[in-house]
Amino acid sequence: FLSRLIFGTLYPAYYSYKAVKSKDIKEYVKWMMYWIIFALFTTAETFTDIFLCWFPFYYELKIAFVAWLLSPYTKGSSLLYRKFVHPTLSSKEKEIDDCLIQAKDRSYDALVHFGKRGLNVAATAAVMAASKGQGALSERLRSFSMQDLSTIRGDSSSTVPPSVTVRTSSKQSQPKTSRSASEGTGSSGK
Repeated sequence: FLSRLIFGTLYPAYYSYKAVKSKDIKEYVKWMMYWIIFALFTTAETFTDIFLCWFPFYYELKIAFVAWLLSPYTKGSSLLYRKFVHPTLSSKEKEIDDCLIQAKDRSYDALVHFGKRGLNVAATAAVMAASKGQGALSERLRSFSMQDLSTIRGDSSSTVPPSVTVRTSSKQSQPKTSRSASEGTGSSGK
């Protein structure tokens, strides 16, 4: 795995960088062909690893294949690209482009559809949480109110004597009568 990572990915990536830096068209083409072949190899490897991993020297053969692709003497990636990949892609290019356009349209439609469904689910969940939360909040407030009332009733009966309450109420009624009495005497005195 490590050798394939170094020789199959990092080494070509560095030389691709050098090709971009030098702006040499031949090097561009060489490394683009390599990356196309390597992408196809990596895709195929995903499936072959499942079925052929038991094969003797399987991993060593993969490393040898990557070395063959990279070798400037064998030019394996250029050979595979020119003999197989380019002719196949050229003959199927229109169909591949049509499939990609359809897949892009379908994926956009699916994204919009699932996005709407996701928003609906989120909105429903928010409404449900709010309604449950509101019920819990009102229960909490109701329990506080009942508790506060019972505490106030208990405190007022034990700490405040009833005569103060009566006295307060009598004071409120006294000014009215005294005012009316003084008004009555004041009006008759004139």
